[in-house]
Amino acid sequence: MIKVAVNGYGTIGKRVADAVFAQKDMEIIGVSKTRPSSEALIANKKGYPLYIADISKKPLFEAAGIKVAGTVDEMIAACDVVVDATPGGIGAKNRALYEKLGKKALWQGGEDHEVAGFSFNSSCNYNEATGRQFTRVVSCNTTGLCRIIKAMDAEFGVKKVRATMVRRGADPGDPKRGPVDAIVLNPVTIPSHHGPDVQTVLPGIEIVTTALVVPTTFMHMHIVQMDLKNKASKEKVIEIIKAHPRMGLVRKGLGITSTAEIKEYASDLGRPRSDLWESCIFEESVSVSDDNELYLFQAIHQEADVVVENVDAIRAMAGEVKDPEVSIKMTNAALGFEAI
Repeated sequence: MIKVAVNGYGTIGKRVADAVFAQKDMEIIGVSKTRPSSEALIANKKGYPLYIADISKKPLFEAAGIKVAGTVDEMIAACDVVVDATPGGIGAKNRALYEKLGKKALWQGGEDHEVAGFSFNSSCNYNEATGRQFTRVVSCNTTGLCRIIKAMDAEFGVKKVRATMVRRGADPGDPKRGPVDAIVLNPVTIPSHHGPDVQTVLPGIEIVTTALVVPTTFMHMHIVQMDLKNKASKEKVIEIIKAHPRMGLVRKGLGITSTAEIKEYASDLGRPRSDLWESCIFEESVSVSDDNELYLFQAIHQEADVVVENVDAIRAMAGEVKDPEVSIKMTNAALGFEAI
């Protein structure tokens, strides 16, 4: 069993903890919080040992009815792999602790590529993560882009990608962020950071990205255009999407034309937290021009798609499962996940 610690039990961390707990070859040895919260209480209720960085705050947790197992240092010392799901910028500061204790660690896309020197996507470079001490799982948007770009490049070859990210303003449970009544350029300059981030996983891909933030909480939406090297067809593209374990097809005729309806569909499917681990590609949007330009819309659940990638990254770093297809199947099966 791979002993996993989750340092940061928030939006991503709590989902990763649950996904790891579901795996037959992994166990959660602890999660961490910096202050008493409902999430800390839920960790207790789920049986995840809860650790804190500052042991002097233990009375505050206990006053809220939350049991503390010990310090974060103690949690890290007991694990094989630590998943750092702390807020962006904090994780980089934690590297010194992981190095000191000689632990394998993986970070989220909120950190720069340089924090680990290697950026990961299950469908693209699983084998390169085998046995690594440090790995970074790329962001939700980069994850979605890597999946579709890699699949198309493998079949047709990709000359160039242009993509616009229409990003959610805040996660559903976040009351502190906006915008409320604005469309915000994110950033004003072109390209956005998403293209260079894709290139940390797929260095041979020429890509230009733009991004903006809109007043919604559910998901991101990508407008993707690719220039393909070889002859393609809509039918073949859809066939590839259907066969991919981490891409789902929003089929025509279902009346789904929005992220809200996709989330409702996930809820009706009984998905935990209505999570969508797959990239959701709208079948009716897929089109291929006579000169092999591919166009499509894909929706990305910002809270969920990186969760399964974290599980695969843990398995790759542990070095027990060498085949990416085997790991992906193991992860998906443990979660009862079959792409829409």
